Amino acid sequence: MSASARLTSSLCRRATAAPAPAPTTRLRLRLRSQGACGIRALSLAAPSRLRRPDVRPTASSVFPARTAVRRCLSTTPRRRYADVDDSFDPASVERESDEVDVCIIGGGPAGLSAAIRLKQLANEAGNEDFRVLLLEKAGELGAHILSGAVIQPTAINELIPDWLDEANENRFTGATPAGKDTMRFLTKSMSIPVPTPPQMHNHGNYILSLNEFTKWLGERAEEVGVEVYPGFAASEVLFKPDGSVKGVATNDLGIARNGKPKDTFERGMEFHARVTLFGEGCHGSLSKQVIKKFDLRRESQPQTYALGIKEVWEVQPDKFRKGEITHSMGYPLPYDTYGGAWMYHFGDNLVSIGLVVALDYPNPWLSPYGEFQKLKQHPLYRDVLEGGKCISYGARALVEGGFQSLPKVAFPGGALIGDSAGFVNVPKVKGTHNAMKSGMLAAEAAWNALKETNDGGSVFLYEYEDALRKSAIWKELKEVRNMRPSFHTPLGVYGGLLYSGLEAFVLKGRAPWTLRHKVPDHAATKRADECPRIEYPKPDGKITFDILTSVSRTGTNHEEDQPVHLQVKDWDRHTAETWPAFKGLENRFCPAGVYEYVEDASKPEGVRFQINAQNCIHCKTCDIKAPNQDINWQVPQGGEGPKYYMT
Repeated sequence: MSASARLTSSLCRRATAAPAPAPTTRLRLRLRSQGACGIRALSLAAPSRLRRPDVRPTASSVFPARTAVRRCLSTTPRRRYADVDDSFDPASVERESDEVDVCIIGGGPAGLSAAIRLKQLANEAGNEDFRVLLLEKAGELGAHILSGAVIQPTAINELIPDWLDEANENRFTGATPAGKDTMRFLTKSMSIPVPTPPQMHNHGNYILSLNEFTKWLGERAEEVGVEVYPGFAASEVLFKPDGSVKGVATNDLGIARNGKPKDTFERGMEFHARVTLFGEGCHGSLSKQVIKKFDLRRESQPQTYALGIKEVWEVQPDKFRKGEITHSMGYPLPYDTYGGAWMYHFGDNLVSIGLVVALDYPNPWLSPYGEFQKLKQHPLYRDVLEGGKCISYGARALVEGGFQSLPKVAFPGGALIGDSAGFVNVPKVKGTHNAMKSGMLAAEAAWNALKETNDGGSVFLYEYEDALRKSAIWKELKEVRNMRPSFHTPLGVYGGLLYSGLEAFVLKGRAPWTLRHKVPDHAATKRADECPRIEYPKPDGKITFDILTSVSRTGTNHEEDQPVHLQVKDWDRHTAETWPAFKGLENRFCPAGVYEYVEDASKPEGVRFQINAQNCIHCKTCDIKAPNQDINWQVPQGGEGPKYYMT
């Protein structure tokens, strides 16, 4: 059986073996040039739409799984796994595999930019058989993407020059040109204008939904021949005997919560590639593995992170000021906690509002979600939101370490791109342009390396490391390298603001010193008895909301009868080591109500640790902030998690 036929066969079996997904879960259909049928989209609510083999499918070409399966013949017999002996090991079932030239993990801006650039180069060279395959854990492209977002268009202008051209029928239509910029320092009741740093000027930039932009990029990727597979969660890095990366494997489907296979069990697939690019975004589960395996942080400082919490509102027309951009610092965050807020007017009467809280905050009583609710009650924000309607919510960890925290990005057989490496420019409040450019640089390096290497040996992308250091990414991150760590002084926010002003307006990155990030974020957390307790007001249901109401706006869904993807080896030990010192920190740092301590007199601490994994919106905060680093975020079944809208 050919490689493409094996892939097709396995995809079809996965569609029938997987638990019945929520109506929002999707896998997407692609018709291979050989005439085989592969499932690329599964939508139980979508009408059946069959496309001729000579018509290239797009992200909208979907039909029910039953129709697809009838057209796909599996050569592997099915068995009732629920009836087998308890000693049966699911790993004993051989995985299907496929061979590609480049495999990309993650369907965000970095991964899609890399995929598009690779196929552009291959098509220009007349090598249309050059296979670029992209795996995305979300049920559809963009479903897990969340950002402010104001983007600098340098990378997209280079990748797709006519992306906004009126003459391009496939242009992106959701971009709002940036207008007036304002910067404010907030007290509890006042809004004090402050000079806008030059890095934050947005003339020539665009406000958009990064979620929608990513969907659009996915369609452009398909047009040039990228094989895009949403709903496939890569859960394991595969290695060759020489230690280089061989590819990835997706996780098994149909495993019960107790770890035993159900009747719906289906073994994961292996994707072998000459080059594997990891573009999972911030703190990706596989990126963590390769960083550790190849010691990529040996010459860098610890990465630092923040949690971004966002809502999208439809506001009253008389309060809408299209293109207006507002940023603020200060209230509601305490002086020893770095962070800031935004409010962007875009589209038709839509406002993006959010708060970023650095995860090195010391007080375990602080709740980023609670702080966000307080922010919305400040007159600067409340006056815009009153009378409006919240239509979307989401949260995501983001990288803040900058220049000092960049790891080595290339390793034998692959590379890190986008936020898997950490190219966010914190003072600029932007990272999409750098993520996309890094993907393009890696793509060009991979294409050149594969042209010169035809012996099947391991590939090392030396050119990518060199190109990155010569790029605008390196230059802009180096210029602002001292701003974020300047907030680590005893003066907190006030000292950081003063020093950052000096850097922004006078030094401009020319200082002969480089400030350091002192400790990893989890190590910055103090004991609960050393910090003042914070009580948050009850939500009013109009401007502020309880956490479960917000989670309901994310479209999140997980199959309940599966292993908990938030891995804690020993829940009782976690309670014994964490509860006495931090008094339920996990419940407060999680923006989705996943963790809680339930009163239980039978337990030594009087409480029982509980994980509500079905609420998880994949923000990764727990993996970063857990004081004892004993929570490991792993991918759940492919296609699960949030289904964000306009984020």
